[in-house]
Amino acid sequence: MSNDWINALIGGAMIGLAAGALLLSLGRIAGISGVLGGLIKPAPEDWKWRAAFVLGMIAAGTTAAVIGGWFPLEPLASTRPLPLLIAAGLLVGAGTSLANGCTSGHGVCGLARFSVRSLAAVATFLGTGFVVTYVVRHLLGMH
Repeated sequence: MSNDWINALIGGAMIGLAAGALLLSLGRIAGISGVLGGLIKPAPEDWKWRAAFVLGMIAAGTTAAVIGGWFPLEPLASTRPLPLLIAAGLLVGAGTSLANGCTSGHGVCGLARFSVRSLAAVATFLGTGFVVTYVVRHLLGMH
């Protein structure tokens, strides 16, 4: 029997604890696009916590990979054409900009605060993901 569900449960709990700690300590939402976006043009009082948050994500992921004996070098090589990957990245960036946040901000933090705007954003993210996956896999035949 696989322990993937245990890893997912632990990871989800850690994300929730980190999001809650950031909200309780600094009153900030742990939306990754907003945290990263704030590093591009940081306010003088904001850059320290944003940099610490991003470095913490990198350190935690690297530590978990090393301890678990899993370092995913294979997924870094994509079989998809580079222009398609660039277009996908730009569309995700445009979507997070239009939605004023990403899945972590709206899905984890917004839904936990019963935000109707976040519920609409998450429904849109998921619905769009379902449609795009169907089109790419079943209509375009890409797997």
